[in-house]
Amino acid sequence: MENKFKESLLDKNTLSVTWELVPGRGANEKAQVTAIASAEQAAKGGRVHALTITDNPGGNPAILADTLGMEIVKMGIEPLVHFTCKDKNRNQMESQLYALDRAKVRNLLVMTGDYTYSGFKGRPKPVFDLDPSNVLQLITEMNKGLEVPGMKGPTYHAPSDFFAGAAVSPFKSTEAELMVQYYKMKKKIQGGAQFIVTQLGYDARKCHEVLQFLKVNNLDIPVVGNIYVLPYGAANVMNQNKLPGCVVTDKLLAQLNEEKTAPDKGVEQRMLRAAKMYAFMKGMGFAGVHIGGHNLKYEQVEFIIDKGEELYPNWQDYIKEFDYPQDNGFYYFEKDEKTGLNTDRPTNRANRPLDAPSGFMNSMMRGMHSLMFTPNKKLFPVMRKMYHAAEGSKKAEKRLHALEHIAKVVMLDCKDCGDCAILDLGYLCPMSQCPKNQRNGACGGSRDGWCEVFPNEKKCVWVRAYARLKKYNEEHTLDVPPVPPANWELYQTSSWSNFYLGKDHSAPILGIKRPESKIKK
Repeated sequence: MENKFKESLLDKNTLSVTWELVPGRGANEKAQVTAIASAEQAAKGGRVHALTITDNPGGNPAILADTLGMEIVKMGIEPLVHFTCKDKNRNQMESQLYALDRAKVRNLLVMTGDYTYSGFKGRPKPVFDLDPSNVLQLITEMNKGLEVPGMKGPTYHAPSDFFAGAAVSPFKSTEAELMVQYYKMKKKIQGGAQFIVTQLGYDARKCHEVLQFLKVNNLDIPVVGNIYVLPYGAANVMNQNKLPGCVVTDKLLAQLNEEKTAPDKGVEQRMLRAAKMYAFMKGMGFAGVHIGGHNLKYEQVEFIIDKGEELYPNWQDYIKEFDYPQDNGFYYFEKDEKTGLNTDRPTNRANRPLDAPSGFMNSMMRGMHSLMFTPNKKLFPVMRKMYHAAEGSKKAEKRLHALEHIAKVVMLDCKDCGDCAILDLGYLCPMSQCPKNQRNGACGGSRDGWCEVFPNEKKCVWVRAYARLKKYNEEHTLDVPPVPPANWELYQTSSWSNFYLGKDHSAPILGIKRPESKIKK
């Protein structure tokens, strides 16, 4: 069965167009009726290759994107379902994928998701069991034919046909934020992402930067640029980072404030801005564009496409109109003064100041790791022998675990997950220090280095880790294959014991094998 969205995105002669629908809360309210009516228009119009459906945007409850996707696919147009990690554990995600596969809903945009905000009688519990890198690995395995262990050996499911992509945010102001975004994007591609969609921003140089980064890293994958028809009200919210990850600078906000005084309240200017973005994205080499906007009509989507195509031959003329750098913003590449975009020469990062402190605690943790946790060196063999001797004795295991727990609570605010990831993150804990428990890289919601959930209170743990590692010229150690998710079978057990005895996720990475059993046969 053909997938028109996939075909359009992989066709070098076609600029794929997706249109975002935000169906909102409820089942039979005006928002859902409008979304279905818009889908019918798009299906008949034939200009849009897929309709994207949001998944609880802003961390608020809304109708399940999957259900509308199943309705839309019957109209003869492809849905692109947002598949987020915030509300479901890994079993529920697998179940959801089975249902989507059966319904022939194949296009997925896998994202971390906004932190949960509101729900019935209060804020709901966030889940974040898997991150996008892990989910993409699951989808890749399902596309091959998922192996399922059984009593009589493994069985294999019929292969699915998902076309799954991931998001990246190049619109970051600090070096640490931007670098961990790109490291994580590489992990998503290694996990199986088949296309990339950019987060929302209006800096043409940042848009171009994603394409350049992929090119210099020899990553041949289609990229979809994000276009949002931006009124002043939404811009003001984004400017304050109340829609995490969407970047509107003070300069752009001031411009929109002037435009809204026009008789049409700025409609013409914002539609023209969207068309110019379409033009320069096509000119840069984007494989597609993702068009969104509050209450955007299908006729307006067609206008953006038609006007964008009209402006496309002169796309370079519009680059100077999208010069919206963030204050002291960092760019991965040096600027091309001739075009206003980027060269292929990376910015020299060596002497740039750290984006977060790296103090005594980091030095102490490095010393402890070198002494105790470096396989087959110094105290590692002694510790391994001690934990092996204690294995099976509940009294000895309990005492050792208590000592470990006290030390790690004081130093790391340890949550005792038993599958420790501090070695993957500059000796910081993603389970206690990141509200989204991100073990493979930062989410897209940080701003100026601050955590999305605790703005101006807590630095993003990945920004802190990058700074710690950069102090020793080791930031490249974050640029690694995807780290496995936490194994909850080990929850409330000793992570040191699990590390030394080769039970946790580090064992295959570091080559730590299980010692021979003490039980005589």
